[in-house]
Amino acid sequence: MSVTIILVLSVLGLAIAYYYSSSVMKIPIDMGVKDPETRKRLAKIHSAIANGAMAFLKQEYRIMAIFMVVFAAIIAVLIDDHHTDYVNEGLYTAIAFIFGAIISIASGFIGMKIATQGNVRTTVSANQSLSTAFNVALHSGAVMGFALVSLAALGLLTIYLGLKSIMPAQLPTHILMEVIAGFGLGGSSIALFARVGGGIFTKAADVGADLVGKVEAGIPEDDPRNPAVIADNVGDNVGDVAGMGADLFGSCAESTCAAMVISAVAFSGMVDALLYPILISAIGIPVSFLTLMMVKVTSEDQVGPALKKMLIISSALMAVVMFFVTKAMLPDTFEIS
Repeated sequence: MSVTIILVLSVLGLAIAYYYSSSVMKIPIDMGVKDPETRKRLAKIHSAIANGAMAFLKQEYRIMAIFMVVFAAIIAVLIDDHHTDYVNEGLYTAIAFIFGAIISIASGFIGMKIATQGNVRTTVSANQSLSTAFNVALHSGAVMGFALVSLAALGLLTIYLGLKSIMPAQLPTHILMEVIAGFGLGGSSIALFARVGGGIFTKAADVGADLVGKVEAGIPEDDPRNPAVIADNVGDNVGDVAGMGADLFGSCAESTCAAMVISAVAFSGMVDALLYPILISAIGIPVSFLTLMMVKVTSEDQVGPALKKMLIISSALMAVVMFFVTKAMLPDTFEIS
């Protein structure tokens, strides 16, 4: 039962992410801008930031690919439980590691892609109303959120079912879950590259823009005439968005894998209980979607309260839903020997 629920909700999350992405992309980048010169500048600056972010990620992903292959080889060779001489856990852990790393990269890329497209559309939407601009920004962020959680839940479910089908049937459940923990390691390893690498780039561009632009050339801060300002905005996208996406995925995958290892010790033969940690994330998808639909902003002073309202509503809904899910999926008692 839990497998079906996780699968359906993960697909639902990806569909929601696609819906919000499509709604953002339908907005013309020159909406409401009548001055031809302003339209040209908008397109030029937007193109420079988007292309710069893509160029950075391509180079970063080349380095990540080398790291993934080398580290996966180390895992395959060095990690093996001597109590299970009929299988080499290191090989399967390396597979889980690669799988987690790839999905982590995808999560960061999706976030960066929608951010570079949502930035300019939020700007032009602000000419119409604050409410429109707020919704564009919120929906842009929701794309990464829904895609990230959906990919994490779907990825963990896939690696669980896949490894369970190809590894020896007599393998203890807790060993299987320890192998699956390689998925979280892969996500966190990529997050390290994306977060730290992007952060260093961002700070270097930020300091460089201030030193050269404001101090030496007398150009105002964040003026697009300063090339370093474009680099600074590129860094904001690759570090604070792509890096954050990979970081959030790593945190989600790590914590879920750790909980699955614990559940394997407590509920060895119960599939619903084993997959309960993944189910928690999957249940959050429809809850978050309902929360987004409840929040409206019409004035500037409502932005902060709206974000707090979203947190309160989602937390309350999640608590209620998880009460019934927990009653249905977990046994009344369990023992840890």
